[in-house]
This record gives sequence, C-alpha cells and structure tokens, in this order.
Amino acid sequence: MPFTHPMLEEINLLLKFPLDSLRQGLKIHHDADPAIVDAAKRLFEKGIIDQVDGGYLTDLGHDLHEHAQILASALSASSTKE
Repeated sequence: MPFTHPMLEEINLLLKFPLDSLRQGLKIHHDADPAIVDAAKRLFEKGIIDQVDGGYLTDLGHDLHEHAQILASALSASSTKE
C-alpha cells in the first residue's frame, strides 16, 4: 500500500516531535498551515498524540516515531549511495 498525501503529512508532523525527553511536546498554533492542523487532528484521533493541537506522543506515538525515523534514515542513506 503506497503512502497517501495525508499519511505523509502525518509522518512529517510525527517526525517533528522531540524524543530527547518525554516531557517535551509540540504545540500546533491555530494559525498554522491547515494541512498541519489537519494532520495533528488525525494523529490525535488515532491515539498517536494526546492533544488535538499537538501535546505529547502517546506510547503508540513513540513507537511510530521510532519507526518513522528508521524509515527516513534508510531512505536518506540509500539516496546518497547513487
């Protein structure tokens, strides 16, 4: 199954969350790009973040963030080998 544009927006937003500390999150402001606001809403509805406007990653969110980082890193590394 290919990634859809909304999925990519969610992944990109997910990758913006800091993993240095469980006490750090993100705040999506009301005047942010509507695509980001919508992506945050979808992540919240899926139980990946704990607030509709960002907040903190849930346990599921932390797992998905780790996988997204691995995927992004692997794709970046393979493009530099060409």
